[in-house]
Amino acid sequence: MDCYYGGQGAARNAESPPETRCVFSRGWQLSRVLEWIQKFLQAFIPLFVAIDPIGLAAIFLGLGQGLAPARRQKTADQAVWTGGLVALGFLFLGQTVFQALGISVTDFQIAGGLILFLLAAKDLVLSAAEPEKMPEDFGVVPLGMPLIAGPASITTLLLLSHLVGVVVTLAALAVNLAVVVLGLRYSDWLGRKIGGTGMRAISKIISMLLAAIAIAMIRQGLKG
Repeated sequence: MDCYYGGQGAARNAESPPETRCVFSRGWQLSRVLEWIQKFLQAFIPLFVAIDPIGLAAIFLGLGQGLAPARRQKTADQAVWTGGLVALGFLFLGQTVFQALGISVTDFQIAGGLILFLLAAKDLVLSAAEPEKMPEDFGVVPLGMPLIAGPASITTLLLLSHLVGVVVTLAALAVNLAVVVLGLRYSDWLGRKIGGTGMRAISKIISMLLAAIAIAMIRQGLKG
């Protein structure tokens, strides 16, 4: 028996036994829940790939070596807040800002790639005998931007808001940021297991990877 929620179907449903109406109601609610879960996964997975929480933990591990635990935690919080607020801003105002300034997402990709490449190159050419002090705001750049809230994640957010809706996109963004928080928080444990020499090696490898990511951003921006 089919169940309708309007017109003549509603009258037929009203005449059905209470048990039957209850089954129909539960089935309808279950289908709505499953539909919402499907939309959430459609938003969560692309954002997870774009933000890459596991890669962020490795980058944070390399950039934050030698920092006191309190400062590491402060920097991690700074990165998540910066990335989250920037992502929210672009989600609601991204298209308006781009149109007002006369720029496109590809322009943003090229600019973010250039900034990231300069930071990575600076770390690569830095002498190990004369280590540079890490700036206080490295949680803002490059962790917050353009790694957490970068061209890939911002573009993904703008697309998902049209495909699955703003509410589902916000939920997926919140869960991804929670995963980032966990990854950054437990990176200390990995640092203790690796040791000082391993950390220095990871730092240089991460800088090379950051430079490669930056080149990829610029190349994609030029193609776009």
